[in-house]
Amino acid sequence: MSDFKGKIAVHAITWGENHLQAMKDISELGYRAIEPWASFVYRYEDNIEAYHELLDQHNLVLTGLYGGASFGTDKRFGNVSVRQELIDDNVRLAKLIAKCNADILVLGPGGTGELPSTTEELKIMADTINETAKATYQLGIKSALHPHLWTEIQYEKDIDALMELFVPEVFFAPDTAQLLGAGMDPAAVIRRYQDRVAYLHLKDLTIQTQNTEGIDAESNQQPFFCELGLGSVDFDSVFKALNDIHYEGWVTVEVDQSRHTPRQSLEICRQYLEEKL
Repeated sequence: MSDFKGKIAVHAITWGENHLQAMKDISELGYRAIEPWASFVYRYEDNIEAYHELLDQHNLVLTGLYGGASFGTDKRFGNVSVRQELIDDNVRLAKLIAKCNADILVLGPGGTGELPSTTEELKIMADTINETAKATYQLGIKSALHPHLWTEIQYEKDIDALMELFVPEVFFAPDTAQLLGAGMDPAAVIRRYQDRVAYLHLKDLTIQTQNTEGIDAESNQQPFFCELGLGSVDFDSVFKALNDIHYEGWVTVEVDQSRHTPRQSLEICRQYLEEKL
């Protein structure tokens, strides 16, 4: 994988609300970039210098922040009644990202994904996302769609339909595990939308039988996220796709929940990446 030109970062999700410990561990493990919780960075909205001092203290840079329709349980891109509210929320977040010298706004979908999105809902989503992306692009921030399991945008047909409706200012932030969990080939999707890929969540998943929310009724199974190399994602094909499209952006390692400690989980991921890259 010597052709890989991307940059490796870590998502702080594994540490939950222990934000400062996340920065400390990520730095000590040798990573030099972080995607923190947006809620944490918002604490410094009126004193961004203090947050820059924290980043400098740990020799880290910020890659981007997660927004989209993730600001509340009742929010979703397919609900036209909250369109302006979503646009305003994401413009505010884009301004914060710009203050942090980053340029990626990850547009996470909302809703529960209990029912397939209709054609009309997809058109409403596209209009809202287009308006959001055009507004943030004027601030120097790329808004990038992030399909996610158990939301209004999770299936391949949803992604393909939306991509046809998007303006050029809308980018793409795929997640390897979210795509695989929805039945897609992550490498193939990356190749298909290579001109829009601006950010990537690098995540692995296995499958476990559970009786929990988000279950696949047919197989009685649901995806379970895990450390890199311990699941089913074909990372050889993913990195080959990234190399072939000459991707040089951020690749952010994400482990939603650790079965060890957050630091141990990210150390496992680091060792795996060192072998691969």
